[in-house]
Amino acid sequence: MAERVVVVTGAAGGIGAALARRMAGLGARVVVSDLDGERAHAVAEDIGGTLVAGDAASEDGVAALVETVEDLLGPIDVWFANAGVDLGQGLDSAEADWSRSWDVNVMAHVRAARLLVPGWLERGEGWFVSTASAAGLLTMIDAPAYSVSKHGAVSFAEWLSVTYRHRGIRVHTICPQGVQTAMLERSGALAAVLGRDRVLSPDQVADATWEAMTEGRFLVLPHPEVGDYYRARAGDTDAWLVGMNRLQQRFEGALGAR
Repeated sequence: MAERVVVVTGAAGGIGAALARRMAGLGARVVVSDLDGERAHAVAEDIGGTLVAGDAASEDGVAALVETVEDLLGPIDVWFANAGVDLGQGLDSAEADWSRSWDVNVMAHVRAARLLVPGWLERGEGWFVSTASAAGLLTMIDAPAYSVSKHGAVSFAEWLSVTYRHRGIRVHTICPQGVQTAMLERSGALAAVLGRDRVLSPDQVADATWEAMTEGRFLVLPHPEVGDYYRARAGDTDAWLVGMNRLQQRFEGALGAR
């Protein structure tokens, strides 16, 4: 990563800030991007990175971010599509929550790839690393917009890898369970489900990501047991759904069966 130009979206805290720190520690020239300019500035200052605040999800916002970075530092080598949202609960999730979830958790990745891949193909290399979730491989209790959009994030990353792997583009997708972030703190009764195995620090997720990148593994599984769950889901989907429904029932019990 020495002297590579690395962009991390959603880098004001949590996994994004940890990824930015990890890449800076490897000698990369790191761009910290987030809607929260004040917190992102603190991260950039701490790691000796470059702050480019703004919306990394909208079409115009992604285009502005890419253009600004390339004007300041030159061609982008590595893109961490880390910005994400967890909006809405249950079947009553609002249309706006579905729309924003799709924009941030999926279309932000598509929009970045459209701008980056042509240059990477010319140069013969590039890295695209998306932060999805174990929910993108399995599902998430009470969070339909999050689950569906994270499945979409994994699927898009798979498509990128299938399409461009032989042309030097490396694609990885990060799929952790419980991580000590603001999202976990807001999850209330779901925290017991998310942390049923163990809760990792963002730095542990960043370390697992770099390990997967160096080994060329598409799936980044900071919680290795997620791989076992994923295989179980594929091997006997009905049994998996029965087990998940039991979790749903326990979740409803914890809420007083709302």
